[in-house]
Amino acid sequence: MVELQGVSIEDLTGFARDAIHRSGKESLAFYGKGKSHVPFDEELITEAELRLRKFFQDLMNAHFPDHAVLGNEQKKMNYTHDPNRYLWIYDPLDGVANFQAGIPIWGTSLALLENFWPIFGAFYMPATGDFFHARAGQKAFRGEAEISVSNQKNITDESLLLTYSRFHQNYHSTFPGKIRNLGCTAAHICYVAMGRAEAAVIANESYQGLAAALIIIEAAGGKIYKMDGSDFYLNEYMNGEKIDNHLLVAGPEICLQIRDYLHEI
Repeated sequence: MVELQGVSIEDLTGFARDAIHRSGKESLAFYGKGKSHVPFDEELITEAELRLRKFFQDLMNAHFPDHAVLGNEQKKMNYTHDPNRYLWIYDPLDGVANFQAGIPIWGTSLALLENFWPIFGAFYMPATGDFFHARAGQKAFRGEAEISVSNQKNITDESLLLTYSRFHQNYHSTFPGKIRNLGCTAAHICYVAMGRAEAAVIANESYQGLAAALIIIEAAGGKIYKMDGSDFYLNEYMNGEKIDNHLLVAGPEICLQIRDYLHEI
């Protein structure tokens, strides 16, 4: 990676680590304060997301004013060595139902691209203190401990599959292990990355929601696949298109095994 005016990969990842932790601390002011009688407290979530996006943009302006943030108005970038070759993808809240209800499985994602190539991804869960991160093509970590996907080669009755909320309306399952929905896609992906779960089925996601987690799961030895086991390319959705496909997160050795247990209704 070429240094630019003294900016190195250590500068960039150091900023990312600090920014995501500070953003997470800011989000705790809203945590658990949703209306208990509504499944989605739009007023609270909107206020929190607007506050957090502004907080992150202010940090970015102070440290890297020439960098772009996905979602803000910006010109289409071409390959360049200028500062605007860097693009940050910030997702302030994943797991909003848990967040508003005071359930600790939610978090903030942050990814960095250089000329549209992934550089770094991080997911921070402020209520638990879990911090997952990876440089693209290198190792993945939870805090300072290296993580990797499960080395289990066969599914057993002790295996764990994480799913989304309406999974049973879409699939008939013969999966022999445990099936759980914890309510946060990025957390599901990170739990697969650290080997706590063998796989996850995810749905209704966006580019912003998956950019950081994709870097982490690939660094941990896993992948995000289409449900038929074919390759999934996240960059095809960079312009904001909805990801209509259900996706499977797993290590390569058990991907097709998982799929054989799931039968679409």
